[in-house]
Amino acid sequence: MSGVKNITVAADDDDIRLDRWFKRHFPELPYGRLEKLLRKGQIRLDGKRVKANQRIEKGQVVRVPPFGDTASLKPVEPKAHIHLTQDEIDEVRSWVLYRDDEVIVINKPAGLPTQGGTGIKRHLDGLLHALQFDKKDKPRLCHRLDKDTSGVLVLARSASAAGVLTKAFKSKDARKLYWALTVKVPNPREGKVFQPIAKHPSWRGERMVIDVDEGQDARTLYRTIESTGNVAAWVAMEPRTGRTHQLRVHCAYLKTPIQGDGKYGGEDAYLTGEGVSKKMHLHARRIQIPSPDGVGVIDVFAPLPDHMKRSWDFFGFDENNEEADELFDLSKKVTATYKHHD
Repeated sequence: MSGVKNITVAADDDDIRLDRWFKRHFPELPYGRLEKLLRKGQIRLDGKRVKANQRIEKGQVVRVPPFGDTASLKPVEPKAHIHLTQDEIDEVRSWVLYRDDEVIVINKPAGLPTQGGTGIKRHLDGLLHALQFDKKDKPRLCHRLDKDTSGVLVLARSASAAGVLTKAFKSKDARKLYWALTVKVPNPREGKVFQPIAKHPSWRGERMVIDVDEGQDARTLYRTIESTGNVAAWVAMEPRTGRTHQLRVHCAYLKTPIQGDGKYGGEDAYLTGEGVSKKMHLHARRIQIPSPDGVGVIDVFAPLPDHMKRSWDFFGFDENNEEADELFDLSKKVTATYKHHD
């Protein structure tokens, strides 16, 4: 067929779904048209018929037919980055917690979206050229944090590092620890939440909910570090799966919503008091991930954002409490019941 192109999957696209690959490189192609081309066998992977949800690997070849008037075969050009002043560049660089030749780890501010979208003009993806330093290309996102979640976020400085780091997140070799301020205290104070999560439509838009029939496996380990009566608690959490809004949904399930999370906690997610901000109190405190060079582990901590630090001071929590930075003991099976401390 005239106009057919065979495109080799790059390292940056390793282990993503085929439909996402098309969305990334040919955003003009409607999903319905993509499905039709797949059913007819006009799109193939390494010469074989394939489905939209098939995960692709670096080095595989995607057969891309001409799309007619719907789209162009020419891959989409990268969007122009956001123009920054020197002061803004300095600000972005001040977020860096760790940097080597392959990896940058930053402390993402609360309120900054990771990627752009409708009506979003300022986002992390558009600021990454400020972190290019001595490299030819800007660093690449390896995972995501919600807009209102602050803390450690890993960037790859090369295509090969991006492939290694992305696989580490997929395989759970990367371990993440979060801190949250919850309204009320979890009961038991330490334990696990193994409740599946699914996306459901609602009058307020799509939201994630506990769904034992159709939800995806979602597992969170938690411990209460300090509390003030039954009013509020400092909770450390380690997600063992990576579902959308997982920690927020699981905290709401425990009837201890995260302070400021009105989406999942409603009116119950807001403590009163001059010293407590109404912003989201969820912070990616620590990340541990194998180094892309195969030598050692990168282990990075992010300090609390100002609004959470003020709340810690208000309640008298000691942010230097060493127990709060401990990852959970995985010498025990993840399905084990953790000891409860009432």
